[in-house]
Amino acid sequence: GFRKHFLGTHFFNPPRYLKLLEIIEGPDTLPEVTTFISEFCNVRLGKGIVNCKDTPNFIGNRVFAVTGAYTMNYVMENGYTVPEVESITGPTIGRPRTATFRLLDLVGIDVAGHVSSNLAPLIAEDKMAQEALTAKKPASLSKKMIEKGWLGNKTKVGYFKMVRGEGGKKEFWPLNLETVEHEPAGEKPRFDSIGKVRGIEDLGERIKALIAEDDKAAKLARMVMYQSFAYSSFCVPEITDLPSSIDDALRWGFAHEAGPFEIWDKLGVADAIKGMKAEGFKPAAWVQEMLKGGNETFYQYDGDRKTGIYHPEKKKYHTFSPDPHVLSLPILKQGKGIVKRNDGATLIDMGDGIACLEFHTKMNALDEDVITMLGESLDIVEHDFDGMVVGNEGEHFSAGANLFYIVMLAQQEQWEDLDLAVKTLQDAMMRMRYSPKPVVVAPAGLALGGGAEVTMSGSRVVAASELYTGLVEVGVGVIPAGTGTKEMMRRVLNPAMRTPNVDPMPLTERLFMQMGMAKVATSAVEALEMGILRDVDRIILNRDHLLAEAKREARHMADAGYVPPRPEKIYAGGRDVLSTLRVGIFSFREGGYITEYDEVVASKLAYVLTGGDLSKPQWVSEQYILELEREAFLSLCGDKRTQDRLWHMLQKGKPLRN
Repeated sequence: GFRKHFLGTHFFNPPRYLKLLEIIEGPDTLPEVTTFISEFCNVRLGKGIVNCKDTPNFIGNRVFAVTGAYTMNYVMENGYTVPEVESITGPTIGRPRTATFRLLDLVGIDVAGHVSSNLAPLIAEDKMAQEALTAKKPASLSKKMIEKGWLGNKTKVGYFKMVRGEGGKKEFWPLNLETVEHEPAGEKPRFDSIGKVRGIEDLGERIKALIAEDDKAAKLARMVMYQSFAYSSFCVPEITDLPSSIDDALRWGFAHEAGPFEIWDKLGVADAIKGMKAEGFKPAAWVQEMLKGGNETFYQYDGDRKTGIYHPEKKKYHTFSPDPHVLSLPILKQGKGIVKRNDGATLIDMGDGIACLEFHTKMNALDEDVITMLGESLDIVEHDFDGMVVGNEGEHFSAGANLFYIVMLAQQEQWEDLDLAVKTLQDAMMRMRYSPKPVVVAPAGLALGGGAEVTMSGSRVVAASELYTGLVEVGVGVIPAGTGTKEMMRRVLNPAMRTPNVDPMPLTERLFMQMGMAKVATSAVEALEMGILRDVDRIILNRDHLLAEAKREARHMADAGYVPPRPEKIYAGGRDVLSTLRVGIFSFREGGYITEYDEVVASKLAYVLTGGDLSKPQWVSEQYILELEREAFLSLCGDKRTQDRLWHMLQKGKPLRN
């Protein structure tokens, strides 16, 4: 009875960020137990489930340990340096920036050594693995590093060592693999092949172009790719019956952009085999059988969507079952799914009376096209739909307003156009808030500045747990002016101030510090604590489920007879609270904590948060605060120091303290 209800769960560390969960059934595990645990962990914990056979190191660590050991041995045998390898085996081939050696430092040199030494004797019959795992040079290097206590990040010395250079600046010295001594980094390695392919966005096309070159970088990339293809093919069916399980394990467990069989498909299976054989790699026999049977790819495709995977034992494709928790916007767009679109956004029919507004600008920034489509979408939804979702499948929900457009208008002194642009954004946000049909916002990743304002303007939010949101406008020398300041006052100040004799100062100060320091929530839970999310909003752990859950929420709200909120007045503390904030700002300036211009920007924010120079605390209209927002924003844009901050953010990607 115990065996029937027993299975293994192998999480990947850190479990918050790595999606993979390997589930290992025992010989007597009941299928319904596996189904329940898989569903629970997928929906409630947000995990990507891979079912494994009970073999050494399961799937992810088995493939990664062997392919990583091969890479290490090839690198040492062929005289590559640590910086060279890092520049080749990272994002260029669809892998994280930690590449090879920074990843080993992160994992721990001792841990990586234990994984290899543990695995080798357990798979003695795996000749390909044995050659990699028992190679002498990497083993000797690992032993020396462990003896020296160079275990990676946890001891602050590994394949990289942090030293303080001139002026205390951090420098990361790489290890010389031959002398086993750390050396100054020097210039970054440059390869013609990587320079040629850097601008190719599609991963398959980029790798195909790279491995076709002849220099040192292309050679390493070619050998790494071909060895991973060959070894992964030999792992089927020993560790899993389906090639897709290996792809899922490497994507979800090691943050690879694509797994070996996915990349192999992109290169062309038959074409890649020719290259593999030329370099001494032979795929497993079942791959040739697949091709001889007229099956040219590992996956079946409907456009870009994968619909099935080749099953080597059954010699036919295994069809993927549709996941009821997942909605795909590209699939919805097929046929008559697109209701209306422009260059910045698309309104999509999600079915069941719900529409979806998808942003698709760079970083989903809010430009004129996006705001125009938002207004047009609200018009359409009011007449033809029961509700709307605002969301997308990009890495980030929205990085905020289009800074380039703002700074260009400011430098050209087109104040009427800039005022109109800000007012148009405010009006769009207010239309969302008071829409007669429910608007559910589904943010994930970055939702900064204007992205946070869109989030707060919805009727409800269904947020991914990994949400990084905040009103960060002060960092570029302006204040939140797309209803953000007003909305935070409504959410944080209003509820408390309905109770007589409550002191508004602590709450106003909280808002001032939060926005004045451009604080960003590091999770949806923290966004809830900051007031950007509310108790009625939902948090979804599995990002893949976000749009489906947002649609379900919108449908539920419509069915429940959604009624928009009544207009609400905003509590403003007036000149007494403003004076207290000004004293605090002056103290920060005198103490050297903020610059002279920080003081100017902070004073503008304080002015708006307190309702301006009101003679006493009072309740004011939302429009009154919105006009203060807009006035402060425009006046700051007219200052060259704000314009310098805007340009610096556009060019350098980080704030300027001027």
